[in-house]
Amino acid sequence: MKLHHFHEIVAIAERGSIRAAARHLGIAQSALTRSLAELEREFGGALFERRARGVAPTQLGQSFVRNGTLVLNQIRRTRDEIDQIRNHATGAVTVGLSIAAHLALLPASLRPFAARYPDVRLNVIEGFYPTLEAGLRDGSVDFYIGPHQDGKILPELSREPLFGGRRIVLCRAGHPLARARSLHDIAGADWISTSITATAEDEIVEIFLALGLPAPRVAVRCQSALSLITCLLNTDLLAMVPMQWNEFALTRGTLTTIDIAQTLAAPPIVLIKRIDLPLPPATTYLLDLLRRAQAHIHARPGRSA
Repeated sequence: MKLHHFHEIVAIAERGSIRAAARHLGIAQSALTRSLAELEREFGGALFERRARGVAPTQLGQSFVRNGTLVLNQIRRTRDEIDQIRNHATGAVTVGLSIAAHLALLPASLRPFAARYPDVRLNVIEGFYPTLEAGLRDGSVDFYIGPHQDGKILPELSREPLFGGRRIVLCRAGHPLARARSLHDIAGADWISTSITATAEDEIVEIFLALGLPAPRVAVRCQSALSLITCLLNTDLLAMVPMQWNEFALTRGTLTTIDIAQTLAAPPIVLIKRIDLPLPPATTYLLDLLRRAQAHIHARPGRSA
C-alpha cells in the first residue's frame, strides 16, 4: 500500500465512479482500475461495489476511505505546519462556526488573521456540531465553535466550554407582538428554529413547558443566518436566538428584540477538535484570536454570560 492508493480510493469514493476519479486525478482510467485491483488483492476483498451508475464503497471500502481521508488530511496539516514554521505561510484553515460564534467572535478576528497570514486560505463553514462531526473526525475541519446540547462527542474529539449563553426573541420591525413582555403573550405564535437537535421543538419547548405553556409550533427549521433573516423579515415568525444578534449591524432597524421578562437559557458555547491532531500555526493563531474576542466581549461592563 502506497500513498497514491489513499488519493485514488478517496477520489473514487468522493466522485462515485472510476472514470470521474481518473479524470480528477489526471491519470488513465485503465491505470486507476489496475491500481484498485492491486489494492483489493492486497486486502483480500472488494473495496467498491459496482453498480449501474458508478461504484459505492463496500464495508471494507468505507473503512479504508474513512482512515485514508484522515491520513490525507494529516499530511496536509503537516505540510501546512512546516511551511508556516518556515515563514512560507500557505495552506488552508477550515473551521466550523455556529451563528453565535460568527456574530460574537469572527468579526474582530478577520483583519488580524489576514494581516498575519495573507496567503493562507480561510474556509469558514456555518453550521452546528451534528453537521460538522464527520469533518472533525476525518480532519477536514480543524475545529468547531458553537453550542453543543448534550455533551456527547466522539472519543477522538475533545470538548472545551468557552462561555455560557442567553437567548433573545427576535422578530421583524413592526411585528404585532413586538411590544410583548412575557412568553405568555407570544405563546400562540409560530416560530423559526436554528436547530442543533434532532427535533427542532426540543430547543425551546422546555422553556414553555416550565411555565405551563403549550409547546410552541415550529413552522420553519433552518441552519443558516441568511435563511433565518429572510424568514423573519418576510413573515410574522418569531425566533429564539443567541443574544449576540443584538449587536448584528446588518439587521439593526429591520429586526427587533422582544423584551421578554423571563431569562432564556442557551446551551454553552464550546470548542470541539480532534485530540490527536496538533493545529498548524495559522490555525492556532486564528483560534487564539477567537478566544481573545470572546474574552473581550465578556470583559465589557454590564455583560454576563
